[in-house]
Amino acid sequence: MSLEEPLRKTEQEIMPDHTAKIKKVDGYDIYPYFNLGDQKIFSGIETLCDYIVDHKTVVIDGYVGVYWDRLITAITNELQLRSLQVNLVDFGKAMKSEEEIIRITAPFMGQEDSVWGKKTTLSLKDYFNVERIKTVFPDQHASVNILIGTGAALAGWEANLIYVDMPKNELQHRMSAGSISNLGISDPQEQMEMYKRFYFIDWVVLNAHKKQLSNLIDVFVDAQWEGKINWALANDIRNGMEKMSNTLFRARPWFAPGAWGGQWMKKHMSQLDQNEVNYAWSFELIVPENGIVFQSSGLLLEVSFDTLMFTQNENILGRHAEQFGAEFPIRFDFLDTFDGGNLSIQCHPGLEYIQDQFGEDITQDETYYILDCKADASVYLGFKDDIQEGDFKKVLEESNLHGIEVDIEKYVQVHKAKKHDLFLIPNRTIHSAGAQNLVLEISATPYIFTFKMYDWLRLDLNGKPRPINIEHAFKNLDFSRKGAQVQKELIAKPIVLSEEVGQTCYHLPTHQDHFYDIHRLDFDTSITVETDNVCHVLMLVEGSSISVTTADGSSMSFQYAETFVIPAAADSYTIVNHSDQQAKVIKAFLK
Repeated sequence: MSLEEPLRKTEQEIMPDHTAKIKKVDGYDIYPYFNLGDQKIFSGIETLCDYIVDHKTVVIDGYVGVYWDRLITAITNELQLRSLQVNLVDFGKAMKSEEEIIRITAPFMGQEDSVWGKKTTLSLKDYFNVERIKTVFPDQHASVNILIGTGAALAGWEANLIYVDMPKNELQHRMSAGSISNLGISDPQEQMEMYKRFYFIDWVVLNAHKKQLSNLIDVFVDAQWEGKINWALANDIRNGMEKMSNTLFRARPWFAPGAWGGQWMKKHMSQLDQNEVNYAWSFELIVPENGIVFQSSGLLLEVSFDTLMFTQNENILGRHAEQFGAEFPIRFDFLDTFDGGNLSIQCHPGLEYIQDQFGEDITQDETYYILDCKADASVYLGFKDDIQEGDFKKVLEESNLHGIEVDIEKYVQVHKAKKHDLFLIPNRTIHSAGAQNLVLEISATPYIFTFKMYDWLRLDLNGKPRPINIEHAFKNLDFSRKGAQVQKELIAKPIVLSEEVGQTCYHLPTHQDHFYDIHRLDFDTSITVETDNVCHVLMLVEGSSISVTTADGSSMSFQYAETFVIPAAADSYTIVNHSDQQAKVIKAFLK
């Protein structure tokens, strides 16, 4: 890559490295952070090199997507200015050949034209030449020894360990620009293949490696910015995560445009770049791709959400920790179709299918909570009573082959959408969000396994057809979800669970296939909730702002449409309404 080529492809600005650079707003904040205390985060290569020199021998490991060549150059130049004898070893040179890596990863890449592969069973060590690793030693005559590169900790040096992390959203902006490539691959691939390799292979082996290192890391480095870094001692980060896991927090959301995307988020989230064509998704809490941000003396540092789960999963998940381990099972995201288009007509795989075909543990059971909508908004859900499987498949195949428009309402039910409705979408159910909605999707964590059957004959934002997956869909569709059964079983009917003066708790029952449930808390002034050793994921869905205080006295404020997490270990929390109207808060939790 030449230095003139863009390092990231997006209209959206990179997260600021300092709070002074954040535009302050009254409403939704796209840059939430958790306070570490003063003087816990440091800035710049120079200060990191001070740490390296003090410790004389260090290992610098980290994630795919880091500009390793630039980091090596910056460290080398700084240490040369200090006239030190430096032995810097690039661990990337111990990696197996690209041809060998392609060979061993091929079984997990799926078909060449497919969106999906299968979650790899490889480990990071499989990428490296074991004999070559054994020959890498510190130089006893050097002033400073540095072993650097993804996987460097595999060499087993007795040295302080520095870990360089890369947020998934920034990694994907770099991927779109072609400025990075996959692990062990020299040149960027076509984007779909590149993301598929990240999701099913690179991220899997690197997350497992990071988990093994989670209590061994001495320094965390955030390398998402061009030409600068922020870093912190790992013990300070771990202490921050322990406190976070006993109180409350927000993950950092991120946003992406799409073929059907709308304008609601652009209008209501003023920190978002207004030059983006639309925003289709907000990754509010899709934790395989979210990060958590720490703040100290104004400096910001982001680590991946799984870093929290590796060490604090019992505090976070409580009595469900054994069941889900380090995986966070609930996701919140926005689907914005305001002045946009309909989502594709789609379904998600059954549990056995996603396990056998793609290597996932749980499947994509969803609900659509209507946060906002226009008068003509609708949701497609369930089949018409007279659906004929063969006829429907034939119409879809002819549409896909010949570009023929489908009268989808002849086959699929359309339901009027109103604010605060909850539509239930267990796996194998045909569905789509219609235009003019802001959908809060409350779901199980898997998030890319969408089998599109009909996409309204439109192209993606790059002018290419979006993949249609009729064969996958018809191996999963439940054709018994039709007729009157849809209204009865797939649209939640709110039930009053408890009622006191000025506050009501509603149960919005989910489907029997969902492993999570949903309550809505409506209150005038305040309400107190017990966690009962269960993690709660919440959002203010009506009203302007609230403050939340947990049992230990920790308190944070949240604005309309912000997602936040109350860990099981918080025990209880009190929500205070700061709006000039009744507040409504959605609470999702594991059954």
